Amino acid sequence: MSLYQPFLDYAITLLQERLELREYPIPEDFEQKKTITGKGKKEQEVVTTSYGFASPKLRQIRAAHVEGGNSLQVLNFVIFPELNYDLPFFGADLVTLPGGHLIALDMQPLFHDRDYQHKYSQPILPIFEKYQKDLEWGGDFPEEAKPFFSPCFLWTRPQKTEVVETIVFSAFKDYLNAYLDFVDKVEEIIDRNRLTEVLNSQKKYLTYRAEKDPARGMFTRLYGAEWTEEYIHGFLFDLERKLAS
Repeated sequence: MSLYQPFLDYAITLLQERLELREYPIPEDFEQKKTITGKGKKEQEVVTTSYGFASPKLRQIRAAHVEGGNSLQVLNFVIFPELNYDLPFFGADLVTLPGGHLIALDMQPLFHDRDYQHKYSQPILPIFEKYQKDLEWGGDFPEEAKPFFSPCFLWTRPQKTEVVETIVFSAFKDYLNAYLDFVDKVEEIIDRNRLTEVLNSQKKYLTYRAEKDPARGMFTRLYGAEWTEEYIHGFLFDLERKLAS
């Protein structure tokens, strides 16, 4: 079984228990994609499987799961709220490459004012602090990315797979449960100005993520540029397309 399959199984089961879940349409060519990499003894099948769900307050819950042997395992799991709620985004990037593990967990904020942080960051600071001592900071990341992360951004590069299977998995569960607690409590926005602010903030985030998607290089090598760009804009970060249609 792949390293991140238990994370995915846990997330889907939890979502089914806690939300009125429905399928989110996945464009035809993206449900599953396979290719062969390497030659001879290094030959390896790489399979990318996509999952999509939605619920009354969450516009898109989606996962991209890449399985390519021990040195290529990726789970990108993101939740985008509906545009009439001020919820942050839930983001989990769980990546294993030949050089090791890269783990990023966060509830990415729409806004950075004190009220918003009080509402969405402060309640999860205890969770962040609980794991920070075992999952040391993963090092610098781009300056331009910083506005898109919260004070509870868990970013780490564990050396041992066992740490991913235990401590990272536990952190993933705690963050996801805390996020669904926010979903339970959040109230719909009625104020028109606030709705505009939420829309603009979501669009800014999705535009940045689509332009700077760190998986672009990997997917281009595996499946070609045309498929990759369509996957990024037509499924992973599809808000612009949805609004246009």
